Amino acid sequence: VVLGLWPHSPLGPFADVMVERPDGHRLLLAPSAEVAEFVGATYQFDEVVLVPVAVRRAGPRWHVTAGHLELRVVVGRRTPLGHLLRLVPAPLAASLAWARATGAIARVLLPGVRTVGSAGGGRLEWYGARDVRRVVAARVRWDGADLGGLRPVRPPTRFGFSSTPARPSVVAVVTTVRWPAPS
Repeated sequence: VVLGLWPHSPLGPFADVMVERPDGHRLLLAPSAEVAEFVGATYQFDEVVLVPVAVRRAGPRWHVTAGHLELRVVVGRRTPLGHLLRLVPAPLAASLAWARATGAIARVLLPGVRTVGSAGGGRLEWYGARDVRRVVAARVRWDGADLGGLRPVRPPTRFGFSSTPARPSVVAVVTTVRWPAPS
C-alpha cells in the first residue's frame, strides 16, 4: 500500500492510494476522475477505482479510508537518512541535478528505489526526498479483513520506474515531471 499525499499539485491538494496485491494486480484508489487521470498518466495500474480518500492525522497516528481500504499507521522517529535529507536546501533537493547525483547512493542504501526515470509519454520524472520516518505500527484492512502485520515491501512495487523503500516508511518527496519540449 502506497499512500500519496499531494499538498501541492496542478489539481490542488489531494490524497490517493496505490495498492499492489500479492498476485501483482495494481490498483489506484482515487478521489476523482481528474486525479485518476493525473496519477494514471505517470504511474501504471491494472484497475482504477474512484472512491473518497480521507486522511486524518493526529500527531504520529494516521487513519486512512479509501473504499474497501482502511489503514491505521503510527509514524515513528526520523531515520538517520531522514536527518541527512533535512540538511539539504529545498531548491537543491527538488533539482534534477541533485536527483541524478544521489541516484547511485539511493540504489545502494534503498534497493529498488530510483531517483530519475521515465514517466511515460516522453516525460522525465525525478524525486527529491526531503525526509524519511519509520512506520512503527500499521493495521491494514480490506473489506473488513485484516491483511496482517507490518512487513518489508517485497517484491518491489511496480507502479512506475521506482519502488518504495523496503522498510515501511513515510517519505516526504518532491516529485517533478518534465514534459518534452514542443516540436
